[in-house]
Amino acid sequence: MRILISNDDGYLAPGIQALADALAPIAEIVVVAPDSNRSGASNSLTLDRPLSVHKAANGFYFTNGTPTDCVHIALTGMSDALPDLVVSGINNGQNMGDDTLYSGTVAAATEAYLFGVPAIAFSQVNSGWAHVDDAARVARDIVERFAAGGFAALPSPFLLNVNIPNLPYEQIGPLTPARLGRRHQAEPVIRAQDPRGREIFWIGAPGACLDAGEGTDFHATSQGRVSITPLQIDLTHKTQLDLLAGALP
Repeated sequence: MRILISNDDGYLAPGIQALADALAPIAEIVVVAPDSNRSGASNSLTLDRPLSVHKAANGFYFTNGTPTDCVHIALTGMSDALPDLVVSGINNGQNMGDDTLYSGTVAAATEAYLFGVPAIAFSQVNSGWAHVDDAARVARDIVERFAAGGFAALPSPFLLNVNIPNLPYEQIGPLTPARLGRRHQAEPVIRAQDPRGREIFWIGAPGACLDAGEGTDFHATSQGRVSITPLQIDLTHKTQLDLLAGALP
């Protein structure tokens, strides 16, 4: 099995190292990740400048682009054959609910999905890397399930978003299918001044949960379980499409 690994925290992040260490014994892995933190990059491609690829001492490849750039380059410029699976992460913090729209971790997996490759995005619920090796064991369990045909019922390719509680492996609950929850709008920007007295703005914290009821990813992880959400790319609001068709001459 051939696996491409990427992330949005950068090639030196503990999460991607833990993921690579966990998967190396069961697969042929290649790691292509950003040269620095690209959190919040979403699905952006770099079109205003050329990109370079370098190989680090640990064998990982890194680029001066976004997570989507990394996967795009890896799939179209670094190999003659597509991998069997692309995994992204392990992210330093959750990607649940509306966060998935901004997430570079999810975006890396999405790029693979668009190329017809099954893809899984892995994140820890809390930032700080506590129990990251335990999260990597969970990720390996899921990849082994894939290799054994455990996701054969899903159409191929599939795109899965997985969030893992920061707990010891033995205390982590079962895989739980869950839909995306919802947040309130984000907190306001934080106004500050740079050293020259000019006004600057920091993006505020995410909003509190608006929809975290049973069946959501927020609820599953709050119970110590691993949320696993199948994602799709079609953003068409089909109900409004029918209404629009009826409203137009």
